[in-house]
Amino acid sequence: MTRPPADALLFEVPPPPTPVERLLSLAAHYTEHNDRLDLLLADRAKPEPRAHVTAAQDLATETLAAIKAVHNERLYASAELSDAVVRLKQLAYLCTASTGHGPQLARELTALAPEAVLDSATRIAGEIRRRRWSSTPRPDEPLSTAQHTALHEIARGHVVVTGSTDRSYVHHRTTRVLISTLRSLEANDLIARKAKSAAPAYIGGSPQDRVHLTSAGVTALAAALALPPATTAGSPPGPAPRTQTATRGR
Repeated sequence: MTRPPADALLFEVPPPPTPVERLLSLAAHYTEHNDRLDLLLADRAKPEPRAHVTAAQDLATETLAAIKAVHNERLYASAELSDAVVRLKQLAYLCTASTGHGPQLARELTALAPEAVLDSATRIAGEIRRRRWSSTPRPDEPLSTAQHTALHEIARGHVVVTGSTDRSYVHHRTTRVLISTLRSLEANDLIARKAKSAAPAYIGGSPQDRVHLTSAGVTALAAALALPPATTAGSPPGPAPRTQTATRGR
């Protein structure tokens, strides 16, 4: 057998994303789509009202591709798996339907998409773990409970930041996330901020910075979801009153 040139070994092809990783990326894309619609609705210049249509069509296609990736895993049928796939199909339908409406109704149709995708990803990760008796190795540097919770909330599209680097404020929705936790995740390249990409906190205010998972963050959260519940660094937060609060930088 002919061996490949030594130079060829320097360029390794990364493995394709797992179904759970694809879903976490999909959740981020829905959050980004919703942010664009929010900024569109807040724009007093009244830009092109159909600007969201192409993006929504792409999201519907991406959602169906994620469903196909789950089917390709050939998991045994279960209520959990069925529920997860049905929710994803519903999202694809709602996203397609949103193209026939203006930005305001379109925004309502995809409002809960990031949360629904993350919920499906969590269910599917659990099914993969149970059906394959979970041989997933524990990471060398496991996430702390606070870090796991923060990644989970970021994937749900619940975390934005306002203010300067020296004086930042975290705005969250259901579970408290501290600026110190975000900084620790940023230091490990697990999250990043997209400046002025999210809706203002109040009418007439400046856009906020959306916090999103990096590719390394997607991998880390997907790995955490794949671990047995007893060994995860932290369980996803339970439901809490849906109020928005601000945590002062510390």
